[in-house]
Amino acid sequence: MDLQTLLEKRRTYRKFDESKPLSPNDREAILQAVQTASSGMNRQSLRFISVESQEKVSQVFDLTHWAASLPPELGQPKPGERPVYFVAVCAHEKSSPFVDVDKGLAISNMTLTAMDRGIGSCIIGNFNHKKMQDLLGIGEDYTCNLVLAFGYPTITSTIKEVAAGEDLSYYLDDDGQYIVPKLKIEDLVRRV
Repeated sequence: MDLQTLLEKRRTYRKFDESKPLSPNDREAILQAVQTASSGMNRQSLRFISVESQEKVSQVFDLTHWAASLPPELGQPKPGERPVYFVAVCAHEKSSPFVDVDKGLAISNMTLTAMDRGIGSCIIGNFNHKKMQDLLGIGEDYTCNLVLAFGYPTITSTIKEVAAGEDLSYYLDDDGQYIVPKLKIEDLVRRV
C-alpha cells in the first residue's frame, strides 16, 4: 500500500479478531522494525518484550485499561475482541534525554509495519505498572510505561477533519466504528 494510505489506516484499534493469531513471520517483522528505528545519540537504550504465549497475552490484557474517552462498556475489548499479541516497551533508567523520542520512533516503525500487513494496534499507557513489571520480569534497571497491543481489527477507525475549537475526543459512530477528529492542516502548521 502507498505511504499516505498506510499513514491514514494506521489508527488506534480496540477490537480485534481474537480467533486469528499473528503468524511468527508477522511477529518477527514487527520486532525487526525496531532495529531500523532511529535512536537519539544512537544509544539504543530501549528493550522490548515480545508477549507471545496466549496465557501471558491474557495476563497482560487483564492489567490494561482501554479507551479513556469512552465508557468502559464501549472501550474495553470484550471476549473475542481482545488483542492476540503484545510488545512491552522498556527504557533503561540511564537512558538518553531523547528516550521518549526513541519510543515514538520505534513504536511508529512497529505499528506501521503491522498495518502494512493488515494488523491493527493500540498503544497503551494505562495499566498497572507494578504488576506489569512483575509479570514480565522487567529488571529494576528498566521501566515499562507503554505496551502495544496487536491483532486483526474487526472495526474501522476513520479520520474526520475538524476545525480548531471543535471537540477532539474520538467517538463511535452509529455503526460502532471509531471516528478520530484531526485538526485541519492550516490549524496545525504555521508557515513562515
